Amino acid sequence: MKSNSWQERITIDPQQCGGRPCIRGMRIRVIDILNLLAAGLTQDEVIEELPDLEKADIEAALKYASHKFDHPVIAA
Repeated sequence: MKSNSWQERITIDPQQCGGRPCIRGMRIRVIDILNLLAAGLTQDEVIEELPDLEKADIEAALKYASHKFDHPVIAA
């Protein structure tokens, strides 16, 4: 997987899921994946719960979250 291909898996459509980031245009939100992982499910268990997902989708959700929270903090 090329380094930025995760960005191609994340879609944001104002007409779908309230404009929240989803996976490949499906109604599976990034937050749904993150919540399942936070609840202790493995990647394989997440795919069992959401069989339309691929492992690369889970990786994309994690990278998306990391990208959103990785911003510089300027200290005075």
